[in-house]
Amino acid sequence: MAKLLLGKPVIDSLREELKGRIAALEERGVKPGLAIVRVGARPDDLTYERTALKRAAGLGIRARTITLPENASQEELMDVIAWVNSDPSIHGCLMFRPLPEQFDEEAVCDALDPAKDVDGIGRGSMAAVFTGRGPGYAPCTAAACIEMLDAYDIPIAGKRVVVVGRSLVVGKPVSVLLLDRHATVTTCHSRTGDLPAIVRKGDVVILATGRAKAYGRDFFHPGQTVLDVGINVDEAGNLCGDADFDAIEPIVDAITPVPRGIGGVTTSMLMKHVVEAAEGMVTPSCQTA
Repeated sequence: MAKLLLGKPVIDSLREELKGRIAALEERGVKPGLAIVRVGARPDDLTYERTALKRAAGLGIRARTITLPENASQEELMDVIAWVNSDPSIHGCLMFRPLPEQFDEEAVCDALDPAKDVDGIGRGSMAAVFTGRGPGYAPCTAAACIEMLDAYDIPIAGKRVVVVGRSLVVGKPVSVLLLDRHATVTTCHSRTGDLPAIVRKGDVVILATGRAKAYGRDFFHPGQTVLDVGINVDEAGNLCGDADFDAIEPIVDAITPVPRGIGGVTTSMLMKHVVEAAEGMVTPSCQTA
């Protein structure tokens, strides 16, 4: 039976750490601020927004939501981003995507100041992650994977890590973060040949494809650690991950469940990035995560 890598202990530990850092900032007259920018009212955006606002309130981070209607224009959204960039009380910005089809999403993302891009959506942030230079932050879910491994004392350096998925939200940035920690990384995707054989070679496996229960017992062997980033709904209407949890939990050494795994840690990483951004504005430096 696998050890369950639950998100709650990681979240609790981060909360205590961040409370101390926020108190230190407040002693210097700085209250960390987060802006949440939302166009329209997609149910999943609203759910995450409520979670983020609650987490921010519990830490003492000032959070505000800026909403635009579904039919807003590119110019209106660009004006919001310009205001976020110029407001010194806002240290980080979360913008929900995908945007409605009338927007040039790439242009909007790139307009956000990388120093405030706490979820790593713009090219400036991606450049910081991939080069280790300049202001910017990794996407929060990718950063949450590293935080989870560290919290449970799972070694990264020298280990073989297989990342299944190559999105800019998780797969590509987490691969780079792992390389920076001296892992040997294999990044797989939909055209990878003999995927089960490759996944079985990993000491750590990160699943990030958004395919419900797609990875079963043929992919795994005893001793592996599995981080399941997928959030899907199965045929019965229940939340599930990319892993067929019931099939592989008896096999592997450790696994994150869905829910109660990576998801909550992602929100905590958003708060951590806001605090780091506030610290960076008090003592300017290049911030990457």
